[in-house]
Amino acid sequence: MKKIAIFASGSGSNAENIARYFKGSELLNIECIYSNKANAFVLERAKKFNIPTFVFNRTDFYQSEIVLDDLKNRNVEIIVLAGFLWLVPDYLTNNFTIINIHPALLPKYGGKGMYGDRVHQAVVENGEKKSGITIHYVNEKYDDGQMIFQAECEVLPGDTPADVAQKVHELEYRHFPEVIEKLVLSC
Repeated sequence: MKKIAIFASGSGSNAENIARYFKGSELLNIECIYSNKANAFVLERAKKFNIPTFVFNRTDFYQSEIVLDDLKNRNVEIIVLAGFLWLVPDYLTNNFTIINIHPALLPKYGGKGMYGDRVHQAVVENGEKKSGITIHYVNEKYDDGQMIFQAECEVLPGDTPADVAQKVHELEYRHFPEVIEKLVLSC
C-alpha cells in the first residue's frame, strides 16, 4: 500500500474528494494532510475522515526540515498538492514524487500568483474559448513540471469567472483521484 500526503492551503474540497475516493482502499492510504494555515477548512475536512493533520509555518517550511522529518516518519512516498499555494522547496522535490493540480490548461495562466479565481478571471478577460485542468509533476518552479494529464471545458460567451470555476471544479473532482490512482499503480 502506497502512503500519500496531501498539502492544502484552503478549503480542501479536492482533498476531501480524494479522501472520499480512496476511503477503504487497499491501494493507498492518506497518511496526513499538511497545511500552511492553522485555520484552513481542509483541517476540518480531514477530521471527517480521521486523517491526521500537520500545520506548519513559513519558517518551518523553508528554514528547517521539520516537514521533511514528519513525512519520512510517516513513510510517505507521494505528495499531492491540492490547492497548496507555496513554492515547494527542493528538499521535498528531491525526495518525493509530487504532483499538483492547476485550474487552467498550462502553460497558459500558470506561475506565481495564478491560482483560484485569479485564473478564471484571466481566462474570461482574455476571451478564451476553453479552460480546464492540468495535473503535473512539481519541480522548483511554479506550474512548470512535466504534464501528466489535461482535461478541458468550453468557455461560453457570457460565462463569468464563477461559471468557469464551476466547470473546472467538476473536472478536478472527476479526474484528480483517477490520475492519482493511475500514478500509484505505475509506481
